[in-house]
Amino acid sequence: MLVGVSRPPQVFKWQVQDYLSELELLADTAGASVSEKFIQEREQIDPVYFIGKGKVHEIAARVKAELIDLVIFDEDLSPVQIRNLERELGCKILDRTALILQIFAVRAKSAQAKMQVELAQLEYLLPRLTGQWTHLSKQKGGIGTKGPGETQIETDRRLVWQRIAILKQKLKQVGRQRETQTKWRESTTRLSLVGYTNAGKSTLMNALCPKAGVQGEDRLFATLDATTRRLELDQNKQALLSDTVGFIRKLPHNLVESFKSTLDEVRDADLLLHVIDLSHPKYEEQIEVVEATLTEIGAMGKPLVMVFNKIDAVDKEFDFRALAEKYPNSVAVSAARGININGLREVLSGVLDAEFIERDARLHISNYKLISLLHDKTEVVAKSYDGEMINLHLRVPRKILGRIDAMLAAAEDAA
Repeated sequence: MLVGVSRPPQVFKWQVQDYLSELELLADTAGASVSEKFIQEREQIDPVYFIGKGKVHEIAARVKAELIDLVIFDEDLSPVQIRNLERELGCKILDRTALILQIFAVRAKSAQAKMQVELAQLEYLLPRLTGQWTHLSKQKGGIGTKGPGETQIETDRRLVWQRIAILKQKLKQVGRQRETQTKWRESTTRLSLVGYTNAGKSTLMNALCPKAGVQGEDRLFATLDATTRRLELDQNKQALLSDTVGFIRKLPHNLVESFKSTLDEVRDADLLLHVIDLSHPKYEEQIEVVEATLTEIGAMGKPLVMVFNKIDAVDKEFDFRALAEKYPNSVAVSAARGININGLREVLSGVLDAEFIERDARLHISNYKLISLLHDKTEVVAKSYDGEMINLHLRVPRKILGRIDAMLAAAEDAA
């Protein structure tokens, strides 16, 4: 059973209905089958049950009659509310954050993703440990003595804190290893796919990089680990394209924090491709959610191209001209059917052109280290020899232009 609360004028009933539809998809991804949905309209949240006591009794009757074993709330619940609801309803209670964490735990494949999810789960669990040992919570008596329940809670908290510290240290090490492994990418233009979960990012990556082999599913959070592939464009232009975890409304903050190393692909990108499911009735709201998440992780100011996906699934009367006017820096495609993928490639090719600056260099052939570095870090468009001198015409990535200019100036001074 799914439960949502409408609080006009902040949140209207029709919005909660949409939110519960998304929550149903999340529940399906986690392996649950939804049989009922409840929406209550309240001015204020009940601190004891989150919903009103009358609604609790109504839900309890339905839980008993329909043999429901799980009730999921679309909002975050306090430990006290979860404990009270489980006592009244007699079944398992999950809030939205716990459900998303469960999905991530099931979907995590790599060691890094598993550590990130475990860290988020432990940080979510920590303030909720109080209710785990109620059967041991009474004091035994005597001045200055502690009951076994309190001792157990303190022991558990200490163990959780220790595990959190270990995981954070391991993730730091993974981050340092990643920096070393990806240092070679610094001279290559890096593109990153971002967007709401299930917008078709993995399918688009497979369309742009046919050998990518990224698994795409019609389910939320099909991708957790960042995947990077080489993107070949016209005129020998190359870039690195990364597919990252999808965003969602009210993505748990702990999850965003623990996935920082994965989201570094987004922060380090030279260009973001914001993939939007144009067939979704609330795609504009999803755009806002993605932009808010990009702001939270510090990536909102980056150059961005909006890619409106699934154009084959929209109504024939859809006004694409109005869409292009509203979002001028955008491309409309269907990744699944390959519609206008070449058009997107042309846009990306133009972006890459803007990321390169042409330079001429004249070096002595004995300066083989610098010549080798230029071949490795820049695009050598033309090369000619004049005695012991070599003339190079280069296309230099804008982000390393300062470094290359300084090296060329130092070589010229030395000559």
